[in-house]
Amino acid sequence: MSAKKVLVVGGTGYLGQHLLQGFSEIQATTPFALAFTYNSFPPQPLLLAFPTSFAFHVDLKTGLGFDSISQQFGQPDVVVNCAALSVPRACENDPDAAISINVPSSLVNWLSSFAQSDNTLLIHISTDQVYEGVKSFYKEEDEALPVNVYGKSKVAAEQFISEKWSKFAILRSSIIFGPQTVSPVPKSLPIQWIDGVLSKGDKVEFFYDEYRCPVYVKDVVAIIRTLIDKWLSEGKKMQLLLNVGGPDRVSRVQMAEAVAQIRGYDSSLIKPVSASSVAVTEVLVSQVDRGVKSPADISMDITKLVQKLNICPTPFKDGVKLTLAAEASI
Repeated sequence: MSAKKVLVVGGTGYLGQHLLQGFSEIQATTPFALAFTYNSFPPQPLLLAFPTSFAFHVDLKTGLGFDSISQQFGQPDVVVNCAALSVPRACENDPDAAISINVPSSLVNWLSSFAQSDNTLLIHISTDQVYEGVKSFYKEEDEALPVNVYGKSKVAAEQFISEKWSKFAILRSSIIFGPQTVSPVPKSLPIQWIDGVLSKGDKVEFFYDEYRCPVYVKDVVAIIRTLIDKWLSEGKKMQLLLNVGGPDRVSRVQMAEAVAQIRGYDSSLIKPVSASSVAVTEVLVSQVDRGVKSPADISMDITKLVQKLNICPTPFKDGVKLTLAAEASI
């Protein structure tokens, strides 16, 4: 039987690179033909790290580049769409770009061009920011009422996929954290950033009234691999919407306290402040990209994820320990 084809759209991003790593680790026992797309920079470090994979330059706004995948790789059995304009301020400043990148119209149009287009599973990474943020532990059935352009663009993407594609899994992901990637990503990684600022010994402000369920990156990779295995083995129609978060509801203060405890930093360096504070420091801007309305509590109920896939995500503090240990070994 020929190897199944997996395409990672946005393969040079944080989750995309960890997915490539995850697939490369199992290729000896579960052969996949692996390809990924990139847009912003040539992927030489990734090609060196994953020499059997194919890399394609694709512009998601226009769809330019997808034809090359058709010719050189063929129709994928699975597409994992990690590509997004995910900085809320950038989305707020350019809503048209947010829609053109975050709603995968060019990707779905390309997939529809294949004669047997319904043979492809589309796994799409969405966000917890589709929720309004006025209560704790949102369920998938709760109404999506985003408060910013980024969240609105991701809701539009979910609606587009559910209307235009017959086989999909939409994953509403919380903050993804974990080790740095093979080719370091330009954005700040949350645990590494907290570690860096606390290590300087200066007092740092953190929000005490915004809550998320951060999820360890290797858990997200395991969830996606489990979905793919389920799809390939069962061959059934799949239309799934899942919250993907860790088991713990934590504030920014609690995230910082976990890092401080593990590293042995003085916890008095952590100064709790309200996200609604008028005087927002430069540090806080770095923390959460202030200047954009942000939902207060978008913690998620992950019962459906655990029951459907039999996966129990890593507790936050354990994930922080794994992340810091990985950084120490680099």
